[in-house]
Amino acid sequence: MPLLVTPLLASGTMSTVDRLRAAGCVFAEDEAALLHEAATSPQHLEEMVAQRVQGLPLEHVVGWAEFCGRRITVIPGVFVPRHRTELLADLAVELKPGLAVDLCCGSGAIGAVIRHRLPETTVYAADIDPVAVECARKNLTNVFEGDLFDALPTHIKGHIDVVVANVPYVPTDDIQFMPPEARDFEARIALDGGTDGLDLLRRVAAQATQWLRPGGHLMSETSERQAPRALAAFTAAGLDAKLVTSEDTTAVVGRT
Repeated sequence: MPLLVTPLLASGTMSTVDRLRAAGCVFAEDEAALLHEAATSPQHLEEMVAQRVQGLPLEHVVGWAEFCGRRITVIPGVFVPRHRTELLADLAVELKPGLAVDLCCGSGAIGAVIRHRLPETTVYAADIDPVAVECARKNLTNVFEGDLFDALPTHIKGHIDVVVANVPYVPTDDIQFMPPEARDFEARIALDGGTDGLDLLRRVAAQATQWLRPGGHLMSETSERQAPRALAAFTAAGLDAKLVTSEDTTAVVGRT
């Protein structure tokens, strides 16, 4: 049950909303409601509000993020799934894969959505970050730790229908300009895409054709600015590639 307490905290007469607003939280009222819902005691509420005021992402504070209408468990240090990435989950589900892989899975949000919407689909996930793997295992099974495809069991090589790879794609020099919530509290390995932001995408594209079945698909999120080069990387790897856009993001989709 949500904790029924007054919003007055140890800081004096400032309410939870006032404290969040003073800290720069744009949606202070909504965040305050979520914090009160998650709190198990007045002390717990105070601890969570203090964490949020110090800049910790709200999702890390309450322990979950909403993604495709589901609550995905997240733990401190793990990349918080963005709503713009829901495009990748939707595209993967549309293909109705029998075997899907969530590569660079982070919290495992995409894999969890695929498994929920397509219960008959076998889903594997992998990430190089042990903290992300720990988190993903709270959201789905068949999660492996390692570098890209090297983490996956070899018996699925050549049999995968869909690989969804939400790879890091922020250029190294641009990380300093990211919001503090991401820059300071999410693992750098989940953000840094190299000099032009496409290092991981190129590696995934180059390896994907060995793991996908004939007619299988690889898809990855990218930025509008990077989209032409991301498309070229897929094409150079031998994939029949196209761009798919939504209001919030761009995805590059390739077919063997």
